Parts: sequence; structure tokens; C-alpha cells
Amino acid sequence: MSETPSSADSGTAGDRFNELVRLMARLRAPDGCPWDQKQTFDTIKPYLLEETYEVLDAIDAGDWPELAEELGDLMLQPVFFAQMAAEAGHFRIEDCLAAINQKLIRRHPHIFGQAVAETAEDVKRNWDQIKASEKAAKGHAQGALLDGVSRALPALAEAQQIAAKAAAKGFDWPGIDPVFEKLQEELAELDEARQGGQAAEIEDEFGDILFVMVNLARFLKVDPEQALRKSNAKFRRRFGYVEARLGEMGRPWEESNIDEMELLWQEAKIALKSGS
Repeated sequence: MSETPSSADSGTAGDRFNELVRLMARLRAPDGCPWDQKQTFDTIKPYLLEETYEVLDAIDAGDWPELAEELGDLMLQPVFFAQMAAEAGHFRIEDCLAAINQKLIRRHPHIFGQAVAETAEDVKRNWDQIKASEKAAKGHAQGALLDGVSRALPALAEAQQIAAKAAAKGFDWPGIDPVFEKLQEELAELDEARQGGQAAEIEDEFGDILFVMVNLARFLKVDPEQALRKSNAKFRRRFGYVEARLGEMGRPWEESNIDEMELLWQEAKIALKSGS
């Protein structure tokens, strides 16, 4: 009898999730897949990050069929981790699901309880208070405010969380204009460091500029990670256009020059903006 799962479209989300859990257990079984059997928590971590960014790419592209597939790939990762944890006797996937379900109910008392929260800010304030209470109940001592921001985060995400936490306590500029002024100040300091030629000082001042830019994004209500990802994609499209046009002209990169490339770049901005 075939072990191949059914490809029928029927079935609830719960049915499909249970099937995924069973498939993962089968792949990790003693007579399962040699590759899946070989994996560890450490070897799977890179795939978690990779799949996360592929989900973001699909969202940025507005490719909904691709997003559905990539979300499936992303869902596999926690199921994989949970299967390995179950094998080691640490916990089961049911424990993960129970924990998040209980947390959502606990942290939304305005929906599942008697609390009142009329704005998103009210919800966030309640969430933070409940989260702090949960930590206290677990015996986690209240540390410094920024201790709650993981140092393992990518630098941009860490800066966002640090700035937001400090601002929530009132350590913030009174408005956006002083942030622009601070940016100009930091740019001047970078130029001064550049002229001094000290690599460590240049790096330090450049980091200050990036941190101010993160705060500027916060005031503008822009996600800097997403903004940069979109700029990266835009550069890819325009650079690809320049490369294609040079190819049409029979001009290798080595035989072109910056003035010619700049003309094609400006052409790309117009052509791609108009959709031609």
C-alpha cells in the first residue's frame, strides 16, 4: 500500500497541519529520509532564515500563489524543530500550539476578557504590561530596559527595537525636525572623520548615521528593513535594464564608461516607471 499522502483538495487547515506533522515524523523515522534524519537544530537554523526572507520576497512582489507556497515552506521549519524536540523528549508540537493559543488569549483581554482597548496604542500598552507580568510570574528578574532586546537580532532590527523601547519611556526627540537636524550633525561628523582618515572613527560615525536613520524611519512610520529591500529590488531592475541595453548595443562592460551607463540608468528610470 502506498504511503504517498493524498493530494486531494478536501480537508480543513487542521487536517492539513496534522498531515504535515505526520509527514515530518515519517521522514525522521529510522527507515525515513537519510537527509532529514541527519539534521540537527543547528543545521536547520539557516533554512528558517532563508524561508523567512523568501516569504518577504513574495510579499514584496505581490505574488500570492508564490506566497502561499513559501508560507508552506516556512511552516515546515517549526514542525521540523518540534519533531526533533519531541524525539529528544523536550516538548511536542502540541505544546507549542497550546502555548501560543494561551498567550494570544491572555494578551488580548479586550477581546477575550473585560479589559478595554480602543486604539492600537492601548493594545500595545496592555500587551507590554501583561508580558512583563508573565516574566515576573516565571521568576525572571526585571533587568535593564534594553536587556529585553536580543543582541542576536540583525543590527537593523536591533536598532529599531532599542529606539522604540527608549522612546516609549520618553527618551526621544520632541518631533521629526530635530531628527533631521541630528542627521545633518552626524553627516558633518562623518565628513570630519573621513578627513581625519581614522578607520575606527569613520566606522563609529557611520554607525551613528544609520542609527539616526532608523529613528527617522520611526517618526515617518516607515519600516527601514522593508524600505531598503524595496530599494534593493528597484536597483536590481534598473541595473538589469542597463545590462540588457548594453548587450543590445554590443557593448561589454569593459568597453563602456560611467557617462554611458548613467544615460542608460536615466533611461531605465523612465522606461521602468512607465512600465515599458
